[in-house]
Amino acid sequence: MQGMIIAGTHSGCGKTTVTLGILAALKKKGLVVQPFKAGPDFIDTGLHRMACGRTSRNLDLWMCGDDYVQACFQRHAAAADVSVVEGVMGLYDGGTAGLASVLGLSVVLVVDGYGMAESAGAVVEGFRSFGKGAVTIAGVIFNRVASSNHFNRLKEGVKDIPVFGFLPRDLNFEIPHRHLGLITAEEDPLTMENLDRLADTVISSIDIDAMLSLGCRMNGLTIGGDLPDLQTAPQTPPVCRVAVAYDKAFCFYYEDNLDLLREAGAEIIRFSPLVDEAIPEGADVVYIGGGYPEIYAETLSQNRSMLGSIRDWAATSRPIYAECGGMMYLSAGLYDQDSRYFPMAGVFPFRTKMRKGRSRIGYREIILKNDGILGMKGESFRGHEFHYSEIAEDLPDSNIELNYKITDRAGTALPDEGYQYKNTLASYIHLHFGSRPDSAERFIHSMQQER
Repeated sequence: MQGMIIAGTHSGCGKTTVTLGILAALKKKGLVVQPFKAGPDFIDTGLHRMACGRTSRNLDLWMCGDDYVQACFQRHAAAADVSVVEGVMGLYDGGTAGLASVLGLSVVLVVDGYGMAESAGAVVEGFRSFGKGAVTIAGVIFNRVASSNHFNRLKEGVKDIPVFGFLPRDLNFEIPHRHLGLITAEEDPLTMENLDRLADTVISSIDIDAMLSLGCRMNGLTIGGDLPDLQTAPQTPPVCRVAVAYDKAFCFYYEDNLDLLREAGAEIIRFSPLVDEAIPEGADVVYIGGGYPEIYAETLSQNRSMLGSIRDWAATSRPIYAECGGMMYLSAGLYDQDSRYFPMAGVFPFRTKMRKGRSRIGYREIILKNDGILGMKGESFRGHEFHYSEIAEDLPDSNIELNYKITDRAGTALPDEGYQYKNTLASYIHLHFGSRPDSAERFIHSMQQER
């Protein structure tokens, strides 16, 4: 089993571009490559899928713990020739170094070469010595290199660590951005022509074979944890049908959440709040994830048939679980970036509005204050919060309850959240069901009881 982590010196150094190029190049060379993403990011995983044709998985030690992450990695890596994990932030910033240690993987360090020459060696040596042996840096890739002469000078500064190659500064490849980050894969930000050109650049400028042969193997780690093999699990009739909102407006889901629901006996039925007229027939529960409802607010608001279907579903106590953008969709309405107002489903009485800057970001741990569709009072989950919107006014007096006690990663208490109306539960927090592996079974069990 071969694998590597593509890590960066800092955010913005080019590790996503390098990762996509390596994924596309490995696929072009005929290898089956399994992508992963360190941390809670949804957008990079979709781009990975575009580059290599396989679903990318999030590996997050804080949310899910060592055993779950190891088991997730092993299960999906076992079906591939090589696995590539894209890091998060800088190598030592957001958990990438810890993930390398837990998985026993070597690191390929991406260094932005712009404005440097031989001094790059000091940067690489600093990253190697800072790890004190806990992280193995197998080699270096330079980004934004001006010329062959520039690359040679960068390479001369690096001692005792292989330099695998570079990407040129004039690389004709760019991933469109917006306020939450990169444009999602569902919006087709990358053409196959661009990906193919990137793959060719990687093959010509980076020694892929050296990367695969020089230290980029799992270091004899005994993988712990236990996750069933979904490929060989016996097929049984579904005990519950989960209607998952999935289109350009709603596409932020941890793929493991959907897998865990399937594993617990659910059938996943996708539908589009943008174009479909109603919740799919035969559904038992509705799951609306995050995304960009503010970008598609006018179309969502004009689809009155779907809004009515959602509103009636909630009013008759049938279960809905929604996160972030999904919660915005369930509100009375939203103000977009230009302060235009669009009515939404009206399940909750409050409105949401977009801010110019980021509203909240960070890991969250929630404890349920009451029994509900996620589980029993006192049970805890972990997740992540990242959004530019906020609730536009104080919560009005109504029959809405707050079902989450919340703390951040440091354990600091935050205001209660988790808006509950009958059997509808919504929050800004994206929960990872892997943080409580029995949660999917509990979720399905509560759906059976409701039915």
